[in-house]
Amino acid sequence: MLKRKAVTFLVSIFSIVLILSGCSSSSSDSKSGDSATVKFMHLWPQGSSEQHHKIVNEIIKDFEEANEGVKIDLQVLSNEQYKDQMTILSSSNELPDVGMTWAAGYLDPFVEGNKFSPLDDILDDGLRNNFVAGTLEAYEKDGKTYGLPLELNTVYVYYNKAIFDQYNLEAPNTYDELEQVVKTLNDNNVQPIALGNRDRWTGSMWYMYFADRIGGSDVLTNAINRSGSFEDQALVEAAAKVQELVKNDTFVRGFNGLADEEAKSMFMNEQAAMYMIATWDLPNYTTNESVPQEFRDSVGYFKFPTVNGAGDTNSFVGGPGVGLFVSENSKVKEEAKAFSKYFVEQWGERAVTQAGVIPATTVNGDALDLPQMYVNVLQDLNDATNLTLYADVQMSAAVAQTHLDLIQSLFGLEITPEEFAARHEKVLSSE
Repeated sequence: MLKRKAVTFLVSIFSIVLILSGCSSSSSDSKSGDSATVKFMHLWPQGSSEQHHKIVNEIIKDFEEANEGVKIDLQVLSNEQYKDQMTILSSSNELPDVGMTWAAGYLDPFVEGNKFSPLDDILDDGLRNNFVAGTLEAYEKDGKTYGLPLELNTVYVYYNKAIFDQYNLEAPNTYDELEQVVKTLNDNNVQPIALGNRDRWTGSMWYMYFADRIGGSDVLTNAINRSGSFEDQALVEAAAKVQELVKNDTFVRGFNGLADEEAKSMFMNEQAAMYMIATWDLPNYTTNESVPQEFRDSVGYFKFPTVNGAGDTNSFVGGPGVGLFVSENSKVKEEAKAFSKYFVEQWGERAVTQAGVIPATTVNGDALDLPQMYVNVLQDLNDATNLTLYADVQMSAAVAQTHLDLIQSLFGLEITPEEFAARHEKVLSSE
């Protein structure tokens, strides 16, 4: 499964390349008579992504059988090869008819260069309601949607039920309850929460959830898109809550110098009672047979709690992985859109049952043969009211760098919450 960091791939090189061309037509005509060939490029090779690869081939086979005269011409590349090829093909107006893209910043130069086709026509034809709330927004620009998300990762706090049982603890629903859990664990010399904040995006997720619970689902996004301010009192208070956690010894010792992989290892080796991460880690707690069954059986999760009685626990921090695009210059755009729609409709159940992927479309987990944790997560997504895209992914590369640096300083108690907000506001206002 692709992790969220793939979305933050720097796009400056694309901006340069895409300035070179406007809307010149593709050099090859893929339609003749009553037949059409749709060129499709994806990034799940058989060797490294066997189950993904298999599912794609099954969907292609079924589509071709159901659409006589339409053939899918497939090209498969590894992740980094794929990015390189997208650069080359976009510069020569030879993008595939259907391909894969990431959201937000990665998408921008392709939309600005008029390379991707808006997909609102197929979304408004009954497809839009299939997606988890908040996922499509990551692929929107100026009121139009340019990608159909396939994967989704949402962030939870995972906990060790055996440790909780030992000290008569329950999963917290409120911030006050979380504080009490942390105090009990510290009183018994158990490190409460594993956090590897050397990577900084890990700490950003904690900050984002506080912002959501205190200020609502739009306050952070509005500050980033400049319809609001980063000096909004809710965003200052969210920073203060982060520092309150630090001062209360909530996180493992030395957390600001630990990598996320080190924090993960501490949780999985039962050296810490809790760990916040996205659902790309679900296999480690369910189906990964290299992880001891006793540990897998002992892991539960809870949604980020309410804060001061406020917040919607069905509002999540997270983000989609890859999604499908249709080339604006495609000679078989109608067929390409039909294939994209079919692919999304078929992907969800197959992806979760065969590859352990949480799809961006709603799925009835109760009807599938899945580990209970998957069933619960899928139900959470069906009930989701909002998905706030990772802050650094919403930002430009320069602002994201500043944000991540400030996150580490905030957790390190090197700046005040007010300074944290003011410095964000300064860099955002200067763009």
